[in-house]
Amino acid sequence: MKEKMTSNLDLKQALYTQCAAFVEERFTKIHAQINEIQESLTSETKSSAGDKHETGRAMLQLEREKVGQQLAETEKVRENLSKIDVTTTVDRIGLGSVVFTSQANYFIAISAGQLKCNADSFYAISPHTPIGLLLMGKKVNDTINFREQQFVIKSVF
Repeated sequence: MKEKMTSNLDLKQALYTQCAAFVEERFTKIHAQINEIQESLTSETKSSAGDKHETGRAMLQLEREKVGQQLAETEKVRENLSKIDVTTTVDRIGLGSVVFTSQANYFIAISAGQLKCNADSFYAISPHTPIGLLLMGKKVNDTINFREQQFVIKSVF
C-alpha cells in the first residue's frame, strides 16, 4: 500500500509541476508583450507627431491595459495553484484532487487543458468550471451527469 501511495503522490506532483510550468509560460509571454508595448510606446514618442501620434499612443495604451488584465488573471491562477498541497490524499474531491472517472481523468487545480502523465491523460480544470463544480465534494462510486453523459468516480486522491 505504501508503494501505491507514493506513486499517487508522484502522479499528483507531476501534474502539479505541469500546471506550474503552464502558468510560468503564460507569465513569460505576458511579460514579453509588456516589453514590446513599452518599446513601441517609446519609439512612438520619438518618431511621430500630430493626430497619428495620439492615435498610435492611445491604441498602445489600450493594449497595455489589456495585457495588464491578463497579467492580473495569471497572478490569480498562480495564487490558486499555490494553495494545493501535493503531499496529501483525500477521500472527497477538492482543490488538488486527482480524479479517475469512467469517462476521463481530472486534476482539480487550474484550467490548463490536457496533461499527459505516464500513459494517462488528464484534464487540468479549475474547481469553478462546470465539470469542476459537479465533481467537488464527490467521492469514489458517486455518479455525475454532464452533457448527457453519466460519469462514475473510480478513484480520488
